[in-house]
Amino acid sequence: MRFIDTNIFLRLLTGDHPRKAEACLKMFRRALEKQEPLFTSDLVIAEIIWVLEGFYHLKKEEIVDKVEKILNTPNLHCQNKKLLQECLILYLEKDIDFIDAYNAVLMKKNKIEAIYTYDKDFRSISWITSGEPA
Repeated sequence: MRFIDTNIFLRLLTGDHPRKAEACLKMFRRALEKQEPLFTSDLVIAEIIWVLEGFYHLKKEEIVDKVEKILNTPNLHCQNKKLLQECLILYLEKDIDFIDAYNAVLMKKNKIEAIYTYDKDFRSISWITSGEPA
């Protein structure tokens, strides 16, 4: 099994370096054919979203579509795949930052209902009570 870093996904998703994109495609085909198991992390997924938003200026719908394809890739393992999929839904539905969506879903999973924050994104999430420290 090999770990897949953010830049590998980005080359494949953007095709901005054709030679590298083709090599990445071959690697993923090997994974699909169960010749090579792959692994990635929640942080890699977050970084993919951050780069696609900030550098490539993709719309959230496009980003979610691309990341869902990654998460649904057979033979690609990601520890918190279901949590990440929930985050993508919240990220899109509430139009909030992905990291805020991740933290909100993580709070829900751990039965945490309140947050100290100055971030207004959390106010739109029904299961969270947000407030500022006093």
